Amino acid sequence: MNITKENVDALNAIVKVDIVAEDYQPKVTQQLNDFRKKADIPGFRKGNVPMGMIKKQHGKSITMDEVNKLLQASLNKFLTEEKLEILGNPLPRVQEDFSWDTENFSFEFELGLAPQFEVDLKSAKKVTKYDIYAGDDLINKEVENLQSRYGKMSSVDEATETSNVTGTFSNGEDVEKKSTISVKDIKGKANVKLFVGTKVGDVIELKTKDLFEDDHKMQNALGIPHDDVHGLDIKVSFTVEDITKTELADLDQELFYKLFPDGSVKSATELKAKIKDDAEKQFESQGDQQLLNAITEHLVETTKFDLPADFLKKWLATAGEKELSAEEANEQYEKSEKGLRYQLIEGKIMKANDIQIDYKELTDFAKGFIKTQMAQFGNMNPEEKELDDIAQRILSNEEEAKRLQDQLVSQKLVTFYKEKMSFKSKKVTYEEFVKEVYKQE
Repeated sequence: MNITKENVDALNAIVKVDIVAEDYQPKVTQQLNDFRKKADIPGFRKGNVPMGMIKKQHGKSITMDEVNKLLQASLNKFLTEEKLEILGNPLPRVQEDFSWDTENFSFEFELGLAPQFEVDLKSAKKVTKYDIYAGDDLINKEVENLQSRYGKMSSVDEATETSNVTGTFSNGEDVEKKSTISVKDIKGKANVKLFVGTKVGDVIELKTKDLFEDDHKMQNALGIPHDDVHGLDIKVSFTVEDITKTELADLDQELFYKLFPDGSVKSATELKAKIKDDAEKQFESQGDQQLLNAITEHLVETTKFDLPADFLKKWLATAGEKELSAEEANEQYEKSEKGLRYQLIEGKIMKANDIQIDYKELTDFAKGFIKTQMAQFGNMNPEEKELDDIAQRILSNEEEAKRLQDQLVSQKLVTFYKEKMSFKSKKVTYEEFVKEVYKQE
């Protein structure tokens, strides 16, 4: 066997694999002998069928199978030993004169090679890093929300601007969610007017764009993913099922104990400090995600390199379950090009700076995620064995494991970027952050 590589240019190469009879014939002979021992053909005793008949019936298919197995193993070994960084998978070249009716075979594969480039981590001064803090308005509003949640509720016949309205949001497709909302959370006089005066059984037609003062309220109300909520602009109906008014609970020891049975909060001042601290921890996570997005855009924009575009389009045409037309493959390439570029940049950064993830780190990360989820349902101190068992179940799911791994990689990269890159720092309230980043008024 002989394998050679010829570079077409810096991003494309041809690998040629020559296979002769001596490379595969021993395996073919062994397979034929096994068939002969097991063959049960009328007129012949088992194990005594003439080898010529066995070869005629199975020789070609066995040869094809063994050559293909040898070809794949040899090609993979060659790519590994040569340390070739390729994009996509090798594409076999069509040979018009190829025939299986011979002893020696020659195969050719097209390769798309990963580009060589450098990443400049010192050029990110145009990227803004937001330091988000909880302003007084947000804190006071959350205090009132807590007072409302633990206040006394009574039913009323007609909704006012201070009512709570329970009903079902629906768009006839992917939204079907029963929720209780406060009319005070509705944004804009026109939208508020749609709710005020409604009674049980009324149906309100709404547009989700700018419906709530806080998009996260809409996320909860409609039951949609966080990444889809910002800028969501669809039509929904809301069927009114119950209307209540709430008498706010007093800010006293009874309320503090209900909120914090451990006695950690004993005054309104301490409650506001707790709200501020918890909110800013969540804001830090959102700020980090925004920073990662901004760095990603920046690195893709400033790190210049070419890709083997023609090769990748050909590969995309055949990579999926359904073969794509040239036009479809070109469209798919345009959609995925930016993601591929960042994937290469990210891979280079991680390799150059030894940023790795081992299974223990992933398990610990999964357990931390599980603890957070369990805490939301009141289980503040789960047993270690319970966490281990749940983590193992989650990580045994390939899709879930990949999702958690991506989150952990993002976390590590944000930490790395903060240490190695310089940004414009901007301190903003959460409301200012949402307005500036998501362009919401």
